[in-house]
Amino acid sequence: MLFKKTEHKILPKHIAIIMDGNGRWAKKRALPRSVGHSAGAKNFKTIARYCNSIGIRYLTVYAFSTENWNRPAAEVEALMNLLRDYLRDVTNFTKENIVLRFIGDRFGLPQDIQQLMQNAEELSKNATGLVLNLAINYGGRNEIIRAVQKAAKQVQSGALLPGQLTEQYLSNLLDTAGQPDPDLIIRPSGELRLSNFLTWQSAYAELWFSDVLWPDFKPRHLEKALQSYAERNRRFGGV
Repeated sequence: MLFKKTEHKILPKHIAIIMDGNGRWAKKRALPRSVGHSAGAKNFKTIARYCNSIGIRYLTVYAFSTENWNRPAAEVEALMNLLRDYLRDVTNFTKENIVLRFIGDRFGLPQDIQQLMQNAEELSKNATGLVLNLAINYGGRNEIIRAVQKAAKQVQSGALLPGQLTEQYLSNLLDTAGQPDPDLIIRPSGELRLSNFLTWQSAYAELWFSDVLWPDFKPRHLEKALQSYAERNRRFGGV
């Protein structure tokens, strides 16, 4: 049975997912890694639509990290082409009232992809449903460094005094400025780490891990994560 919006007493506002296990999924089937990435991209659309349907307000997915450039050139190119295909098909998501945003250092991406990302954001900016953040060329440490560099320039120009730099001020310089921190971070594939994902924002996030590889991660698995989240007592350092 699928979760219904009205069945949740406690539903996270913001879910973040590390979409991991595409390569191992393909290897188990003696298929090229690119096939695994294609299967993972297809599943991403299913999970995003499901989150939108049950009333999740924000979904952030780890699509391509700053470290992923170290993979074989052919695999990186296949991932870039998948991204191009997705961005060209973006109207299907905008018809479903989904807002598309991108976090990460987009200026390190090919120029045509940067333009497609800008087009997608413009097309979806007036939607009122799920805010879908795609983390592309993203690294949590890199994001913090970029935010600190912005603050340093403001101090240098006299627009900001060092004593005015607070946690909230720095949060407003991050890629996710204006959004709540993730309530729940999900990682399929059996790995038990965050891998430089939302390093600042994950301070008080609940974590949920699964052995299921990402292409096989279905709404029923997400249901289990939501149930676990609903049963937890979030104290944020209090009693």
